[in-house]
Amino acid sequence: MLTDTTVRQSKPKDKPYKLTDSGGLYLLINTTGKYWRLNYRFTGKQKTLALGVYPSISLIDARKRCDQAKVLLANDVDPSESRKEQKLQKAITENNSFEAVSRLWWSHWKHDKTERHANYTIRRMEADIFPAIGHKPVNELTTAQFIAVVREVESRGL
Repeated sequence: MLTDTTVRQSKPKDKPYKLTDSGGLYLLINTTGKYWRLNYRFTGKQKTLALGVYPSISLIDARKRCDQAKVLLANDVDPSESRKEQKLQKAITENNSFEAVSRLWWSHWKHDKTERHANYTIRRMEADIFPAIGHKPVNELTTAQFIAVVREVESRGL
């Protein structure tokens, strides 16, 4: 099994090489850096999962990520496909935020408005609404949350 000292002191060579740990976990060392990888089999096929870059991901963190992947495998879930699904869900959530939808609406709405009015509208949204509820998915916003933001703006006399 690898030690932190071994990982830290490993240097690139002419050709990429591996330092193996256990359970399919290894450190791939090439001229561009040190990369944690996990070899595993899913439905009879050999696959490799990238776990991160050393030193951002330490040996302990790489082992934890390896263990998480093995839990998924034990439940008949491909870790690579699970990661792709998580990234897709994150992208959908980010593109479905109140701010993203509002900016899309604004880009269509502004065409028949004066430039001054359109710019004023987006500036007000950036200053008052986006900080409070801009990060939330549109389908999770409640009427009460929206009204609270509007009332806060009203109370300032704007």
